[in-house]
Amino acid sequence: MNERLRLLLVDDHAVVRNGYRRLLESQDDLIVVGEAACAREALDRQRECLPDVIVLDIGLPDIGGVELIGRFVQRDPSCRILIFSMHRDPIFVTQSLRAGAIGYVTKSSQPEVMIDAIYRVAARQQVISPDISSDLALSLVNGSHGPVETLSPREFEILQMLLDGCDSNEIASRLSISNKTVQNYHYQIKLKLGVRNDIEMMKAAITHGLFKP
Repeated sequence: MNERLRLLLVDDHAVVRNGYRRLLESQDDLIVVGEAACAREALDRQRECLPDVIVLDIGLPDIGGVELIGRFVQRDPSCRILIFSMHRDPIFVTQSLRAGAIGYVTKSSQPEVMIDAIYRVAARQQVISPDISSDLALSLVNGSHGPVETLSPREFEILQMLLDGCDSNEIASRLSISNKTVQNYHYQIKLKLGVRNDIEMMKAAITHGLFKP
């Protein structure tokens, strides 16, 4: 038997993790060597378990997935990350891939799509699930690059935290940066979005599908 691919599952819902753990381990050559419910646990498990592929939900309670991708890659530039998310908007795909993920699959995908994606990401082949690939292709063909696409992964992460109601002190604590740095990012985000204040920033986020009132 070939050596099995070692997987790390990162999702804050234990029921979800258990479900796709059973799905993945139904394959003889896949084994889950670790699980994590938040970013800090995930970083610890990555160090302890040395997974071949990290299966990551970008909606985590402490640090968002886009930021976490960057931390995984900074620690190990060769790591292979598959995003498994409920978000199907192209901006989440592009930001995740820009941060260093290799694949992106939605949670509404068929089981065989996820399993195939695991193998492809392990082989360092970029993969995007069929239910969003057409939307992504259309956005590229139509040149619909809005201001959100100009945000860096760190700026995108901070925008998500601001939309979640986090203040600058909480963001600084989560990201281990200074309050002043957060304020600078906040200013740059508003500048790139072409807005003057947080109310206009919220409206822009709603327009671009990043926030649902």
